[in-house]
Amino acid sequence: MAPSTESSHTPNRPNAGRIRRAAAVTAAVITAAGLLSACSYGSKSTDKASAAPAASAGGAKLSADTVKIGYFANLTHGTALVGLQQGLFQKELGSTQIKTQVFNAGPAEIEALNAGSIDIGWIGPSPAINGFTKSEGKSLKIIGGSASGGVKLVVNPDKIKTVDDLKGKKIATPQLGNTQDVALLNYLAGKGWKVDAQSGAGDVSVVRTDNKVTPDAYKSGSIDGAWVPEPTASKLVTLGAKVLLNEKDVWPDKKFVITNIIVSQKFLNEHPDVVEAVLRGSVNTNAFIKANPDQAKAAANAQIKTDAGSALDAAVLDPAWADIDFLDDPLAGTLQAEADHAVTAGLLKKPTLAGIYDLNPLNKVLKEKGQPAVADAGLGAK
Repeated sequence: MAPSTESSHTPNRPNAGRIRRAAAVTAAVITAAGLLSACSYGSKSTDKASAAPAASAGGAKLSADTVKIGYFANLTHGTALVGLQQGLFQKELGSTQIKTQVFNAGPAEIEALNAGSIDIGWIGPSPAINGFTKSEGKSLKIIGGSASGGVKLVVNPDKIKTVDDLKGKKIATPQLGNTQDVALLNYLAGKGWKVDAQSGAGDVSVVRTDNKVTPDAYKSGSIDGAWVPEPTASKLVTLGAKVLLNEKDVWPDKKFVITNIIVSQKFLNEHPDVVEAVLRGSVNTNAFIKANPDQAKAAANAQIKTDAGSALDAAVLDPAWADIDFLDDPLAGTLQAEADHAVTAGLLKKPTLAGIYDLNPLNKVLKEKGQPAVADAGLGAK
């Protein structure tokens, strides 16, 4: 299964490929100017529609006939993968039809949300921050958490045996300014090493390499390691790399946000009942994953095969899945920390994140289920 970099999403219009490529270039230029972007390991193709379960004719009638959901064919989006594969979202949505769009990275998903091509999406923290700040707080809200963890620093054990050996080596990240790029730059700065954020040159060479080519780059010796999300990290391990650091170990309580749920503010205002139904499906899916880990893992892999054309091998799937924690809590405090890290690295001007969260619908669902409310770290709706 090939990983992903993302572009725009007008698959049914003439010259869509050219438009997608132009959007991808534009996103790269924006990132280089100092804004955050995102990446993933996922779909073998560019943005595409994905088949979703049929709506239940006898189900509850909600305020929208259709809800358009975006996500990546990526294990860190496992809640979306499992919930769609198992019909857990459709069960809550009743007669409201699900239409899905599979993305390869964050910028195009944000673009799709802004254009109304999707209503709700699973996405990483960096593009959520970027989308919110670029729209001056008008485009989206984070309405729930989905996943924590699933990111590792893996290295060539013949060249790097300890953290001190990183100096002078070439370490890949998926994309300039993406979540893993920021994490590596922040980690290196904490060790006292100097790296130019834009060029990646310095005491450690940070090489921005798309996830789909990172395994070949490792095999050729053009990189000595990579700070990457799953399943790229586990793929590199199958090629002989060793895990030098799990990013969980640098965060308090070993938790940090890797995937959020976002919604367009327009859709949230017009269809709060549909948003609640999707969140109810998400909470139920996360509970299903915890109660049935092997079945959930198989369901996620089956959805990846549907969306990306091929499933993950067990040698990659098993360790990758085991390293991801699926949860309802958006871990809001870690979102602020990730934004602060990007500012420190020189990749982002200090953002105003007040109001980025609206956790009222999620907390309503959690209360219904007798579960404790989750917090927004002071970044909630005013």
